[in-house]
Amino acid sequence: MRYATYEYEGTERSGVVLGDALHPLPEGVTLLALIQQGGDALREEGLRALTRAAAVSVEQVRLLPPLTPPSIRDFVAFEAHIEGVSRSLDGLESVPEVWYRAPAFYFTNPHAAVGAYDGVPMPAGCSVLDFETEVAAVIGRSGKDLTPEEAREHIIGYTVFNDWSARDLQKPEKELGLGFSKGKDFANTLGPWLVTADELEHRREADGYLDLEMTVSLNGTLLGRDTLANASWTFDEMVAYASRDTWVRPGDILGSGTCGWGSLAEIWGRVGERTPPPLVPGDEVTMTVEGIGTISNRVLPGAPAQVPPRARKRGRTPRP
Repeated sequence: MRYATYEYEGTERSGVVLGDALHPLPEGVTLLALIQQGGDALREEGLRALTRAAAVSVEQVRLLPPLTPPSIRDFVAFEAHIEGVSRSLDGLESVPEVWYRAPAFYFTNPHAAVGAYDGVPMPAGCSVLDFETEVAAVIGRSGKDLTPEEAREHIIGYTVFNDWSARDLQKPEKELGLGFSKGKDFANTLGPWLVTADELEHRREADGYLDLEMTVSLNGTLLGRDTLANASWTFDEMVAYASRDTWVRPGDILGSGTCGWGSLAEIWGRVGERTPPPLVPGDEVTMTVEGIGTISNRVLPGAPAQVPPRARKRGRTPRP
């Protein structure tokens, strides 16, 4: 089944997607709340929604992120992407050996999620805006110290994920060694809806990978094409790793990392120049994942940057 959260006539609702129609869940029932109740509750409420006559067209609503995630972990699972970005941003000729040791991830901002067709303002102070084409898995039930086999049963569904990146803000943040902050803090597109895991099971290969084509276009021109099956770790393995020594909880989102040819920075590393150039207001980025759907966001002008004060050198003697 497919579930969406949307705004219609000034009211936010969740519902089941069937064709071009949205069948609303009861007023006040959120997708996150249903997921927290478990997969059976989600399915039963969805089936009841389909029996109700009242429905609206997808074209009549503003699609919001399918759910408000408690957390977002974003992995970097595609070797091709790491290879291109390493050349572009760090001047490296090969993938760093440390990348192969484990499926690394970072935490990004769950409060910065935007809808499938919302505008995305330029982040303040950014002049090198980029996109990143990903699939996200959504956790359906709590788990800790999971094996990959167990982890598969904890994934309730999938959605398309654009991990927007301010490359010029990101670069000095990397030099400090604490991870990303404002370079990744401003927008994460999620949508257009949540597709339950059973809907995609027929695309699973013998080695556990989901063979889903991923494409990204800029202003109507196709820039990149890959498949989720080219990731170096399966989602089962990534969820298991995320659960090591800690909990994954219902509604948590785990991004696959950017697919091959899925971002401008990777393309720049491969062609040796910034072609296409960084995003500017008016550009429209469209991503499609087979079996899930399409998201398309236009870049908007952003707020002027407020330059923070430099650190004050105190030079004081520590108190005893």
